[in-house]
Amino acid sequence: MRRAVLLALTLPLLGGCLERTITITSEPPGAIVVLNDEEIGRTPVETGFRYFGVYDVRLNREGYEPITTEREAVAPIWEYPVIDLFAIAAPWRIKTEIDWHFDLEKLPDAGTPESMEAESELFDRARSLRDASRGE
Repeated sequence: MRRAVLLALTLPLLGGCLERTITITSEPPGAIVVLNDEEIGRTPVETGFRYFGVYDVRLNREGYEPITTEREAVAPIWEYPVIDLFAIAAPWRIKTEIDWHFDLEKLPDAGTPESMEAESELFDRARSLRDASRGE
């Protein structure tokens, strides 16, 4: 009986751990990554995380269109409530890896017909927003 009690008390101390990481890559690499308003580095970058759910992600690289989006970190079954208690107590390490990839679009070079067209469209959108806010 004493051995069973001793085993029950020491089992949690022998438990492994849950390790969670998000890896963010981009094409081309080298984009600055901001995750939930915290800069975490340049792609490819790996960071640990504590909770599952929706994250705000921003990528920025000179010469490329910036990306601002949301991505969801979905919990695997061993991270569900109650089951996670057994996963924490397991005598081995359990790793959850989430991979997000982003493709950056190159900005048109200044002075090219494409950049002039994009600039014209931007001014047209700005004018229409201004007019809409004035009630015109």
